Amino acid sequence: MNIKSLLLGSAAAMIAVSGARAADAVVVAEPEPAEYVKICDVYGAGYFYIPGTETCLRIGGYVRYDIGVGDTGSFDGVNHVPDRQDGDTHSTYYKNTRFTLKTWTGQETELGTLKTYTETRFNYGNSSGDYLNQGASSANDWQGRNKSLSLRFAWIQLGGLRVGKDDTAFDTFIGYAGNVIQDTLVPYGGQESNVVQYYFDAGNGVSAMVSLEEGAGTGTIDSYVPHVVGGLKYKGDWGAITGVVAYDSNYEEVAGKVRLDVNVSKELSLFIMGGYGSDNNLNDNAGNVIDASGRGFYKQWGGNWAVWGGGTYKFNAKTAFNAQVSYDDWKNLGIAANVAYTVVPGFTVTAEVDYLNAGKYGDFDFNNWTKANKKSSLGGILRFQRSF
Repeated sequence: MNIKSLLLGSAAAMIAVSGARAADAVVVAEPEPAEYVKICDVYGAGYFYIPGTETCLRIGGYVRYDIGVGDTGSFDGVNHVPDRQDGDTHSTYYKNTRFTLKTWTGQETELGTLKTYTETRFNYGNSSGDYLNQGASSANDWQGRNKSLSLRFAWIQLGGLRVGKDDTAFDTFIGYAGNVIQDTLVPYGGQESNVVQYYFDAGNGVSAMVSLEEGAGTGTIDSYVPHVVGGLKYKGDWGAITGVVAYDSNYEEVAGKVRLDVNVSKELSLFIMGGYGSDNNLNDNAGNVIDASGRGFYKQWGGNWAVWGGGTYKFNAKTAFNAQVSYDDWKNLGIAANVAYTVVPGFTVTAEVDYLNAGKYGDFDFNNWTKANKKSSLGGILRFQRSF
């Protein structure tokens, strides 16, 4: 066998092997079909379908940074902070950074729309207050720290039935006291609570609500008897008129509020709200095991009555002026006013000035709602907020 024959034989063998391999079918796996997020526009902008379900989800929230100065009675100040070297005291900034995460879901069912809403807040900063008493349990709260992580809202609603954690309907159904930051210089009612509520829409702008509530803190119910809130509203293009009434099952007292909202023009909207509540048991510190000193979960204002009024004027698409004035039976006067400027869509800077005159400051029965350290308190707060 010569070299030529050997090479020819090797070539023939290689061709045979190659042909055999070529005869085998080459199977290429098909790519999995891509599943894109589908937009859901049933409940408004920002919703999308959760893949594989009929549930629409929206995720949002905000990042906020507050800087406050002034007197503690305005909720803006941090007073009598101890000097690290000479032991003297100073005032310093109130600062708080907050990250809030919100979720909304919606789905249509044979029993109506099934919805949920959650809001979780993370806070870092110090707390406004007067820190002259360095023996108090809160003596170091002027220092920056990770503060409360709070589940602010978490409720389920099917049709008109809502259960879970919400603000009391004593506030949500009638509305909060204006678009100012410090809207509770004269307080208008309790806020957080577990609730069982039913909302009824009668059409033609008429709606009603009833809410069974647990309360919060010292306002938490002390038996199986819930707090009860009821409300009625008529809303039109011109504005709205709303009334709510609440029963405090702990102290067996009743409070109510009536509110009028008026859309004067596209630029100007105004509101006025009045509250009245009974307080015989709330004032019975001698007979109560836990003193209320005139303020309950719903009737938080001083005395029997209180009034709040204010409004918003929009100078243009970016700039708005907001104001609120409040006054109660104990002669507490609160004034808050701000200018909110939208730098770019989603980013707003608000500058506010706040004033409180504590009517009964220095009296033996003075109930110090804002922790004021003087009769007249003045402060200001600057807020930066990015909403998404």
